[in-house]
Amino acid sequence: MCGIVGVVGNTNATDILIQGLEKLEYRGYDSAGIFVLGGTENHLVKAVGRIAELSAKTAGVEGTTGIGHTRWATHGKPTEDNAHPHRSETGRFVLVHNGVIENYLEIKEEYLAGHHFKGQTDTEIAVHLIGKFAEEDGLSVLEAFKKALHIIRGSYAFALIDSENPDVIYVAKNKSPLLIGLGEGYNMVCSDAMAMIRETNQYMEIHDQELVIVKADSVEVQDYDGNRRERVSYTAELDLSDIGKGTYPYYMLKEIDEQPTVMRKLIQAYTDEAGQVVVDPAIIKAVQDADRIYILAAGTSYHAGFASKKMLEELTDTPVELGISSEWGYGMPLLSKKPLFIFISQSGETADSRQVLVKANEMGIPSLTVTNVPGSTLSREANHTMLLHAGPEIAVASTKAYTAQIAALAFLAKAVGEANGNEKAKAFDLVHELSIVAQSIESTLSEKETIDAKVRDLLETTRNAFYIGRGQDYYVAMEASLKLKEISYIQCEGFAAGELKHGTIALIEEGTPVLALLSDPVLANHTRGNIQEVAARGAKVLTIAEENVAKDTDDIVLTTVHPYLSPISMVVPTQLVAYFATLHRGLDVDKPRNLAKSVTVE
Repeated sequence: MCGIVGVVGNTNATDILIQGLEKLEYRGYDSAGIFVLGGTENHLVKAVGRIAELSAKTAGVEGTTGIGHTRWATHGKPTEDNAHPHRSETGRFVLVHNGVIENYLEIKEEYLAGHHFKGQTDTEIAVHLIGKFAEEDGLSVLEAFKKALHIIRGSYAFALIDSENPDVIYVAKNKSPLLIGLGEGYNMVCSDAMAMIRETNQYMEIHDQELVIVKADSVEVQDYDGNRRERVSYTAELDLSDIGKGTYPYYMLKEIDEQPTVMRKLIQAYTDEAGQVVVDPAIIKAVQDADRIYILAAGTSYHAGFASKKMLEELTDTPVELGISSEWGYGMPLLSKKPLFIFISQSGETADSRQVLVKANEMGIPSLTVTNVPGSTLSREANHTMLLHAGPEIAVASTKAYTAQIAALAFLAKAVGEANGNEKAKAFDLVHELSIVAQSIESTLSEKETIDAKVRDLLETTRNAFYIGRGQDYYVAMEASLKLKEISYIQCEGFAAGELKHGTIALIEEGTPVLALLSDPVLANHTRGNIQEVAARGAKVLTIAEENVAKDTDDIVLTTVHPYLSPISMVVPTQLVAYFATLHRGLDVDKPRNLAKSVTVE
């Protein structure tokens, strides 16, 4: 992985490919490349590093058809030889690929004896296989591609060009996202609609194990046996202006600042003109019919599930369990008799979650996807979808999607609870309380300079740090520590404060930064006792507290909000902590090393 673009039938092919790759930079990558074909000339250009370095090497590269790729290393180091696109043995066929080919070594040994490879990627083996079937075995390009697809196992999105035919791109997918963009007199290929939104808002989705023949004036969808599939296009709900940074230095800061607006967008999306909460009745019934809710997610979305667990249980009267998708994909636990699976995913393309969803569908388990991306794979394949309405999230470190996930689940919990006659749900004025949350976030955002100053002293040079909290604050600590570690590279962990004495306090030494979260009136004094324990052992403590439990000595004080929604407002200062710590350490906030925005391989 990480990003694929392609175009056929446009004289500005190089420009379209480069700008498409630029739109995909947010996903994370270590190298990039394009292949452009026009008439009898073709150009293969690769670069390690940023798209700007690739673009600088494309002067004079012209053509009407091409494919491009940003690579996040899975097989082989980030080098030009390992960068996509890859060529077949003779150079006739050129391929880009997202995903992981599980049996690539078997293919190499069984079919490609005597072939010479420039790199160590599974993708290069795939294109050599296609080339062998076409050039050594005499198959047509289409039949060679199909034969290879029947052999290849794993996850993939392929875009293939035959350099002897500049009028067509062949694409296929399995478990990895890929779309066709429909233009005026030309067509495109992309792994994310955002890549081609400058060119079109009309897209055609591709299902697993489908092959598509893309020409300038036609798109033909087939299954791997050659049976044609009819497919209608859809309009992508993306605004090109939403994708830019505007006056912000980094996407992450822009997205942190957008969170009050996102809260208000959710209120508009999930209430009627009278201000009553409105959720699809079919979704409400799916929750009512369940005897247990299982939330499946990864990373930040997993933390959002934890932050929503108490609220969901108390308002829907239904037990909630959390599962890490990558674990459940290979080890489904014993389930209740009437389970409901809720998948939380910013992108809606998380490969681990999709693996669980496929199994859930096979077992007949009803499912709901909570996602930011309409038309995404998890959205299409689940029984129901709730959208986050957060707008495109570009920075690798998720901020507004996390808070939107909790807020969206609050609307679900409120709607189900009211339908069940739950008294807590009836009394929970979600619209009013979420408005207070938006105001609280705005107040926190106005204190950026204060937070910045405290972070510089605390985190600029440290190697490690800890977040502590109890109850809901512990769940926020988990997310806060992930934010800090993933962009500042500070080794950080979030701990339940009461567990310190059970081993973790051994890690505290002179000068160790400890950030304590306090919002619960019942638990705050217990956490303050834990603060004293770490301070006595030399820790440098920063406290973040809501007004209802705050003391004069606390460093950051937040407006008190409803306990169900406190994880939303409590997390915002920790997002700023991560942001400023990263700036002070001289690192790229939006593009942390080794990470991708959308994890489309298992």
